[in-house]
Amino acid sequence: MNKNGTLLEDLSILVQEGIYKNQETLRDDAMRALLRSKPELRIQLALALYKRGSVTLSRAAEIAGVDRESFKELLREAGVSYRVEPIGNAIAHEVKELLQLRNGETPH
Repeated sequence: MNKNGTLLEDLSILVQEGIYKNQETLRDDAMRALLRSKPELRIQLALALYKRGSVTLSRAAEIAGVDRESFKELLREAGVSYRVEPIGNAIAHEVKELLQLRNGETPH
């Protein structure tokens, strides 16, 4: 790391050198590596995203690396109630995520 820049700025060299296609790809790879090296963060991330309404229960469970019932238990332990989505909204959201995965995009 240079003395005036941040680690992220230094890592941008990997994009400039053509090792990564763009900053987003680099960031995504770095995030995956972080979550692999610190699996406890996966659960914290999933809980935070779910609490904010950013992801469905199914997606949060997937992020946490557990099944839906186990994630519900994690929610109870964290004092977070789970929402029951209208079935149409849940299906539409799941279809959107599946299409994004099929197209090589990261689901949001």
